[in-house]
This record gives sequence, structure tokens and C-alpha cells, in this order.
Amino acid sequence: MQHILNGASVCITEEDRIGVIGRNGAGKTTLLRILTGQEEPDEGRIIRSSGLRIGTLSQDEPYTAEDTVIGFLMHASHREEWDCARMAARFQVKGDMLRSRIRALSGGYRMRVKLAAMLLDEPHIILLDEPTNYLDLSTLILLERFLLSFNGGYFIISHDRQFLRTTCDKTLSVEDGDAVFFPGAVEDYLAFRDEVREQMIEANKAVEERREKLTSFIERFRANASTASRARSKMRELSKLLPIEIPAAAKNVRMRIPGGDERRGTALSSDALAIGYGKHAVARNIRLEIARGSHVAVLGDNGEGKTTLIRTLAGELPSLGGTVSFGIETKVAYYAQHVYASLPAGKTVQSYLESCAGKDILAQDIRDLAGSFLFRGDAVEKNISVLSGGERSRLALAGLLLSGANILFLDEPTNHLDFETVETLAQALKNFTGTILFVSHDRTFVNLIATDILEVKRGSVTHYPGSYDDYVWRLTRDASDDDSDPSGNEKRASSAVPEKKKNIAAERRRAIQAVAAAERDLKAYQNERAEVMTFFESGAFDASKSARLAELDSLIRDAEGSWLRLCEELETIDGRAIPPSP
Repeated sequence: MQHILNGASVCITEEDRIGVIGRNGAGKTTLLRILTGQEEPDEGRIIRSSGLRIGTLSQDEPYTAEDTVIGFLMHASHREEWDCARMAARFQVKGDMLRSRIRALSGGYRMRVKLAAMLLDEPHIILLDEPTNYLDLSTLILLERFLLSFNGGYFIISHDRQFLRTTCDKTLSVEDGDAVFFPGAVEDYLAFRDEVREQMIEANKAVEERREKLTSFIERFRANASTASRARSKMRELSKLLPIEIPAAAKNVRMRIPGGDERRGTALSSDALAIGYGKHAVARNIRLEIARGSHVAVLGDNGEGKTTLIRTLAGELPSLGGTVSFGIETKVAYYAQHVYASLPAGKTVQSYLESCAGKDILAQDIRDLAGSFLFRGDAVEKNISVLSGGERSRLALAGLLLSGANILFLDEPTNHLDFETVETLAQALKNFTGTILFVSHDRTFVNLIATDILEVKRGSVTHYPGSYDDYVWRLTRDASDDDSDPSGNEKRASSAVPEKKKNIAAERRRAIQAVAAAERDLKAYQNERAEVMTFFESGAFDASKSARLAELDSLIRDAEGSWLRLCEELETIDGRAIPPSP
């Protein structure tokens, strides 16, 4: 039996905000599934505190075709309408949208509804597995704002360094069959890990020097009777003097993408392009001109048409009108989220990559790229039929990068990559001289690569004039109610999130305490009202209880108003807690 984790011990409290990192296959998701009770450990035990409520994000659709947003939230949570509306509003689901059928909403807003449903259960701890894989950027920013104000703990697996940097102050690294807990943010952990590694390397150098001296002594004196005993003593010392085993450093892996394009001019253009499916147009009148060598991030909320756009531009989907033209001597390659399903099951990893490689690609290039995507040693001889979905996705991406294409269309290429491989791929794509159009919600990845931005929004596609940081800042501003100073000028807060959080920590704690006190008062009035109603429902009558019922109705209305006001004040504080990049 192969142990993914062996002897690992983890303790999570309701105050911990833990970011989980580790290579694919290290056991991150297995650990999460064990913590939620979806799997049982082969050895050891999981101890959960009594009454613990764990929140996880549902991957299925728990609502029916007829469910409205507010109806589903009330049914799923058994909470009052105002309470459900308040939670939905934290994810910008409000007004007429509350009465809309959920399945009529875009994918991004459906996910927001599921987030609201999860949080209405008032979990003590939230466990999220790769949320950046399926949350669009707008929703992810809203989730960050909520997490920073959440009065509980969370455990988040992610390869998005920016997301972990913003939300987590502790790190759990799952590696080499163990779970290493570090009481600091991911950046501090990575620096600490590198420092420890350097110390181990220096220690091994000292060990090797000592071994050489001992070996030389033994060889010189073991044949001499008067010094043989000392030589034997040195032999015993030598047998115990072993180097420290140092795991391969992921950061030392370098990836080079064969091919590229040194030409100038236009890589592709479109005129009056309409995109969509059947008779349904997602966007019309798209006019683009993409220069050779551009690395274009295609951004927008889920359901707006990002995938439809790059599929159409890549020729994978017929257009509904207009034209797409490519520059001379261009070669196109397209990577889709679910392309792994079409890989030939009978081929090995090696033979598949060889079949994908362009005519000028060297055998060493194939081996190097296979290794970069974690197909090393005997792994290249594996049949595709025995690979997991994640392994197949990595293989499909590696094959595409070996094609020698000079225009790459990539739809969520990081979804099945681990923390280190994402950044290695990003650096390789940054250095790629060809043209790239890609969809990704991973901010670290986008920020490393993007030179241009296309925004897909409300039926149109536009070349966004600013940088990626500007784009994220705009979304953060739009998500915040506190987006201007008294003079009406927009704020550009510092990107130093830890310092910003420290400055408002005391104010935030007071606001949280006030909200909690108001909620206790409201629940006490509601509970008392329920008891009075039970008395009347029994057929009894009491004038004092009747007067108290009227008084309680007034108290509940006032308490609801006070509670909502305090929640809005807390949201304002939290809006200031997440400044955009300058």
C-alpha cells in the first residue's frame, strides 16, 4: 500500500486561517476529504469538537430549475428572508436578482448563491479546495472580502499565491508524506524553506569534507598495527556520518517552451465577429487586432463568453458572423479545460509527447518538458489509460507546448497544476516570444504573463486600456461600498495588506463584537416571541402576554434595523481592509 500521508498531525482551531500548498499527488485534497469526513484515514484518528460546523463549497447544483435565489436560500438555510437577503447582498446578489431563477443567472452568480448558502449555515471553519479554479475574479474578490471579515477559521488549498497572501496568515505544506505547519504567511514559509534548504546544503558540504578526511586517514593508517585501532574507530565514525537527504527543489526546475515568433506585425484580427452557440449570440461586432508577441488575458465574469471567444478565434467553434484572420506563417494550438478526455488511451506518455512535437523539436526538449510537468523517470512509460484526470490534463498541456505553435490559446491551463508548476509555467510563458490568448482566474499567473487585456462583458469584447493591476483594482473598488473619500476622489490604497489590516484591526474587532451583541439581542427577542406564540396557539389567553407580543414585534423590528446597520458598518471596515495594488 502506498502512503500519501504517513504520521501527519494537524490541529486546526476556529481562529486559524491556513493556506495549504504542496505538489500534485502530495495528499492535500485527501487531507481535506478526511477532515470533512468524506474519507476515513487508514491509521490514526480525526478529533472534531462537539457541535463543529464545517462549511464546504458544493460542486453540484443543489437547487431545482424553479428555485429563485431567495427561495433556495431560505429553504436551504431555514433562515428568515431578511437574513438570506443580507448574506446574498455581501456577494452583490440583491434587488430584482433575488427573485430571479438561479439557473437563469450566469455561472459566476450561481457560485455566489452557493457561497451565500454555505455561509448561512454559520460554519465555524470553512474548507475550500482550489477555489480559484471555478470562481471568476469578481466573485473571488468578494470571497476574499468575506473571509477577512469572517469570525472563524478556514483551511484553503490553492495554487494562487496572491489569494493565499491576501487571506491566510498561516501555512500548511503537504510534502514528502508529511504535513508541515508554519505559523506565518506563505511568502514567509517559502523563504524559511529556502533558508533551511541552504543550511542543509552547507551541512552536507561539511559532512562530505569530514568524510573525505576520515577516508584519507583510514586508508593511510589501517595497515599499520600501531594505528589500526584508531583507524577502526574512524571507520565506525565514517559509517555514522551520513549526508542529510534533501528533496529536489521545485524552484530549480526550469521550463522552456520550444518555438516562438520573432516577427513583427499582426498575429490575428477580427472584423464584425459574432460569437455564440446556435442562434444564441454571446457577443457581437467584435473588432480586434492582436500584435505578434502579445500575451493577452481574456477576463470577465463566468458565463460572459470568455471560453466562447477563444474557441471561436482558435477555430474550434464556428462564428455566427464576421471574420477572423491570421498573420502569415502562423501556427495555432488550443488547450481546453476538458481536452484530456480525448487523449489516446493506448499511447504512453513518451509516445504521445513525441507525436505532438513539432518537426524541429529535439528529443531533449521533449524530456525536459515532460519532467517540468512531473513526468520523470519511469513515469514517461505509463499508459495514458492509467493516468488520473489531473495527470492527463498536464500531459495535454505539455503536448500542446511541444507543438511548435506560435499562437497559443489556453483556457484555464493552471487548473490541474500544483503551486510550483504554476509559477514555473508562468515564467516560461512570460519568456515565450509567440502570441498567447488565455483565460485564467489565477492572479499570480495572469500578473506574470499578461501584456494586454480583453474584457468580455455584457455582449461585447473590448481591449481594456489599463494594466492587470488596474483591472483588479477596479473590480475591488466596485465590490466595496467605501470607494471614495469625502471629496469624491477614488482611493488608491496601499497594497501592503498586512499593515492595512493592522491599522483597522481594533476597529474591526469592536464592530464584530457589536454585530454579535446585536445578533444575540435579536435572537433572544425572536425566541421569546416564539414562546409567546406557542402559548397562544395552545388556546390560552393572557392580556400581559398579548401586550408583550406587540412589544416584542417592535423590539424585533428595531433590532433587525440595528443589526443590519452594524453589518453595513462592518462591511465598510472590511472594504478598507482589502486595498488594491497601486
